[in-house]
Amino acid sequence: MTTTDREGKRERTFPLGRITLTAHAVNTIPFSDIATGLIRHAACDWGDIEEDDGYQNECALGNGLRLHSVYHSRRSGEFWVITESDRSATTVLLPDDY
Repeated sequence: MTTTDREGKRERTFPLGRITLTAHAVNTIPFSDIATGLIRHAACDWGDIEEDDGYQNECALGNGLRLHSVYHSRRSGEFWVITESDRSATTVLLPDDY
């Protein structure tokens, strides 16, 4: 899916569905970092992932597969954002939660 910003540029995006957070994520990651991660994820900015994983995400966009991004919090370190293949839900979690 694409949208157009105020300047007329086309931006890629996809539905996040229901957003959920693990209890560990809620208690560890500052809300501002979670919000920034979700915005970046929805804009197809996959964060700090390997090149091959980024390619897999790009393929997954068109094929209805799961999307996975990796971001870093100022306080808690690495956290993940995963959107299910049917785009019904997106989960914010720490790697230990997986």
